[in-house]
Amino acid sequence: MRALLIDDDPKLHRLLGEYLGDRDVHLESAYDGARGLIALDADTWDVVLLDVMMPGIDGLEVCRRIRAKSAVPIIMLTARGDEADRVVGLELGADDYVPKPFSPRELLARIRAVTRRGQHAIGERIKAGGLVADLAGRQLSLGGKPLSLTGLEFDLAVALMRRAGRVVSRDALLSGAGRADAVVGPRTVDVHISNLRKKLAAASPAGAEAPIRTVRGVGYVLVQPT
Repeated sequence: MRALLIDDDPKLHRLLGEYLGDRDVHLESAYDGARGLIALDADTWDVVLLDVMMPGIDGLEVCRRIRAKSAVPIIMLTARGDEADRVVGLELGADDYVPKPFSPRELLARIRAVTRRGQHAIGERIKAGGLVADLAGRQLSLGGKPLSLTGLEFDLAVALMRRAGRVVSRDALLSGAGRADAVVGPRTVDVHISNLRKKLAAASPAGAEAPIRTVRGVGYVLVQPT
């Protein structure tokens, strides 16, 4: 596995380089956002480990630029720990969020989690509510139109599709999306469902009914067409 660490802390590069290298994760280093973006364009990566607080181009802007052209899994690393900051990173397309300080063992578990989500369902496709999800390719389509989704948006959509017609709570959505261990909360789910709705609306015929409904105080339901 090849990982790119974009962080301005040399000690962290050394620590993670040794720990991950001993566990079959080859780590390459970039010490600021500008050099990180160059490295991203120059090669292919299995996962990006991205610090938020960096001089020059900060991690949130790097995340936004990555997501404009790539679906590579992104794990945000930051000393900021409150939910509002987590939501911003996840809104921009990060797949997970690990607040500092963290143990290398925890980070390795997160790396394995975000990189294996598309590896268990080779050739598997599911259909529900007018949507088609290619699980191996991690691509969601509506009416034959592919949608550009973040990793969490895709996983939440699939979790709803697997329970189409049934109300799913926020906690159950996170669990079904394989994010029960992620540093996210109900507000994060609401934000991503809202963004997913907007993308579905943009791909739907004018006047079409929104396929995802809110059940106030409970959760969300993917409506099956009648």
